[in-house]
Amino acid sequence: MSTATASARALVLRRRIRIVVAITITWNVIEAIVALAAGGAASSAALIGFGLDSIVEVLSAAAVAWQFAAPDPERREKTALRVIAVSFFALALYVSVDAITSLTGLRDPQHSTVGIIIAALSLLVMPFLSWFERRTGRELGSASAIADSKQTLICTYLSAALLAGLLLNTLLGWAWADSVAALVIAVFAIREGIEAWRGDACCATPVSALTGERETDACADDCCQH
Repeated sequence: MSTATASARALVLRRRIRIVVAITITWNVIEAIVALAAGGAASSAALIGFGLDSIVEVLSAAAVAWQFAAPDPERREKTALRVIAVSFFALALYVSVDAITSLTGLRDPQHSTVGIIIAALSLLVMPFLSWFERRTGRELGSASAIADSKQTLICTYLSAALLAGLLLNTLLGWAWADSVAALVIAVFAIREGIEAWRGDACCATPVSALTGERETDACADDCCQH
């Protein structure tokens, strides 16, 4: 591929990343408002926490948007990765506290139809956004875009845990189900945060293993060379 063609392709990929992070930010702002309002109405700490998690995702996507707003995004990549890493740690902290409070009986998740709907919609929207950003980031060689896509993917798992918890609590009274799943997700979030902080977001990771992306040569693709 010629230099001119490669440069043109890079511009297209950068534009795609700006578009997908803009959609991600918009969706998560809406999700946060709905979840916080529904959580307050139902006195549900789980839904309120889910809304706060959406704000964390906005922070991560905004870091990538800030990076790719520059003419030379590579110069901002390290800072963007640090912001994403901190957002992973914040996510893990929220999930852990929320899960432990539930398991120790300090709160009882309440039924919320709105919560079930927003969690189900998130399961439809977030996996596609994560896949599109991850694919684009891998081709462009952007560690920050890859890291943000994993943040989005973990939020998808949280949506599944919330939905399962709300449904199981409503149908069977199993209030502990989403908390156990959330603690597992928290471990993944911490490990992803450490790798993002180190700048290793492109290489094989726990989340990439879950999605089937783990390769024999973990750092063989171009993005790990940056």
